Amino acid sequence: MKKTQIFFLIPLAFFLSQCMNKEVKTEKVTNTTFISKATTDSAITLLIKQYGDKNKTHIEKGVGQIASLWTEKDGTPKEFQEFCTKQFINDPDKLDKIFNRLQDNSEALFGHFNMISLFLKRPSQLDIGDVYNIDDIFGAYDPTSHFNDDFFANKIAYIVGLNFPFYSLKEKEDLGPKWTRKEWAYARLGDFFTSHVPADVNQKSSDALAAAGNYIASYNIYVGNLLDDQGKTHFPKDMKLLSHWNLRDEIKANYNKTEEGLTKQKMIYQVMLHIVNQDIPDSVINNPKFQWNPNTNKLFKDGKEVVNNPEPDTRYQMFINNFKALKAVDTYTPMYPTYISRSFDEGMEIPVDEVEKLFTGFCSSSEIKQVAALISNRLGRPLQPFDIWYDGFKSRSSMDQGMLDKMTEKKYPNTEAFEKDIPDILIKMGFKPDKAKEIASHITVDPARGSGHAWPSSMKGDKNHLRTRIGKNGMDYKGYNIACHELGHNVEQTISLYMIDYYMMAGVPNTAFTEAFAFNFQKHDLEFLGIKDNTPNKEQLETLDDFWMAYEIMGVSLIDMKVWKWLYDHPDATPQQLKETVTSAAKEIWNKYFADILGVKDTPILGIYSHMIEDPLYLSNYPVGHLIEFQLTQFFKGKDFGSEAIRIYSAGRLIPQLWMKNAVGSEISIKPLLEATDEALKVVR
Repeated sequence: MKKTQIFFLIPLAFFLSQCMNKEVKTEKVTNTTFISKATTDSAITLLIKQYGDKNKTHIEKGVGQIASLWTEKDGTPKEFQEFCTKQFINDPDKLDKIFNRLQDNSEALFGHFNMISLFLKRPSQLDIGDVYNIDDIFGAYDPTSHFNDDFFANKIAYIVGLNFPFYSLKEKEDLGPKWTRKEWAYARLGDFFTSHVPADVNQKSSDALAAAGNYIASYNIYVGNLLDDQGKTHFPKDMKLLSHWNLRDEIKANYNKTEEGLTKQKMIYQVMLHIVNQDIPDSVINNPKFQWNPNTNKLFKDGKEVVNNPEPDTRYQMFINNFKALKAVDTYTPMYPTYISRSFDEGMEIPVDEVEKLFTGFCSSSEIKQVAALISNRLGRPLQPFDIWYDGFKSRSSMDQGMLDKMTEKKYPNTEAFEKDIPDILIKMGFKPDKAKEIASHITVDPARGSGHAWPSSMKGDKNHLRTRIGKNGMDYKGYNIACHELGHNVEQTISLYMIDYYMMAGVPNTAFTEAFAFNFQKHDLEFLGIKDNTPNKEQLETLDDFWMAYEIMGVSLIDMKVWKWLYDHPDATPQQLKETVTSAAKEIWNKYFADILGVKDTPILGIYSHMIEDPLYLSNYPVGHLIEFQLTQFFKGKDFGSEAIRIYSAGRLIPQLWMKNAVGSEISIKPLLEATDEALKVVR
């Protein structure tokens, strides 16, 4: 999972009036508050009179945008007009010089903000010692929280908005294909100040998200203490698994272990249900002192049954806290008036309705039943709900987990060993040795408390951080597999920062594109270990694996979107009401797209994902990432991977569909994966 700083998530806009296609109708910003329409129109008229009609679009949009954000504290209506006439830049050469100054200063500011945040979160995110209450406070501190306030107060935000005004996603789709690289760089500067959020509101959002992140990072279940109905344990004594990632991955790891593996899968499934339903005993969360039978939900200590006090809907309180903190921002974001629009129109730059259409179309496809029947046949039994995480199409699914653990623990006893091996991994992935060494020099590896994540640098000279979990015996295979995924993120982060033409274009269109690259790395993990994969029909099996993973995560994402829409309709919901809504939505999506396939109705299992709690509305990036990754993988066949990866990812932050057209020649679509699945089924059968 990628952790991304907010200034790389905001989509930036375009301005370069001299290069506009005058036949394209643009949208004006008319949402004014303190500044009246009459004052706005008067300022526009004055500027057009001074500089001529050729600048009309630029002037209308720039003045309209800053008028919607100007407050009484910023000055009187007369001072607003004076500001517009004084600060508007008509000279293209001066505009370019101002752009360069803003770009350089932005890199210095954001880069150092990122370094501060990264350092303050070290105790809570890294396995480097005890965590104290003061660490949580420092970790919640957001050094960017006063950025907007400061830059509106000193009027730089208004200078940027006036001269680099906002363009909607629809306008970017219409105009963007004709823009030059510099025009796109101007564009991505333009949206920096489309909201005027007070520092205290930003800080409350940061506090809520940090608290939810800390809650999830410590949500371990000591599965070595799980009991079956005969009082028997089935997992290694000291094994603890983080929800949901490690719990899910343990289900995946037990597909080659006959009845004992099936028993473990059933036990973890019950654990997941208790977490979603919030009737899990509070005493078993991150606590090795109790034994627990998840089938009966009975709690034991030293062999004797004890009182079971369930977790008091903490999971859903965290969800509500995030919702309220993020909704409080709505008032200050006139261009994107809800967190949903900020997540999709602004962050993903794909409308939520388009995303839902992709997912429902995929989950309704005829290929679902065919792949499910194949999985059932391979397992030799009817499918069960946890088979949504079936992992048997991967080559490693037939390999001994213990053998893989020993191999990775020996090879990577600590983070230093993995970091040292990165150049070799990149060479095996297809990068030339010099490029592999260059990219690796910008990546460092840290020991994570959680399952791991990739934290990007925000300026050249700083390093991208790969966080991965290291056990007392070294990095186990699960940790290694996740580390390969995070390494993909780090490589993308390096290419899209160090090999980009303009800092304002740094990054990718949205996080789905970095997820796509990370998935590509993850699926080559065995090759990095030197294990030759001679699996018959490997390519077809990989297609079926991509298909089944996309199916599962699309279902989860549909729940996430549905719940957020419900929250906006019920902003005063209690944790109990939210819990009922999440479980109801999970059952509804399950019954519509999964029950006929997996044989059970009314299970809320898809509500288990921790992203819903700590990364609001992030989940949709994964299935979109799967679709992008599949199209990219098909494109990379027979080509120089390293060179093509650099070409594609150095395009930076174009809008998603334009990025894809430039990369592979077509837009994001479910069609390539569905067609390839049809062909794979013919072969694998």
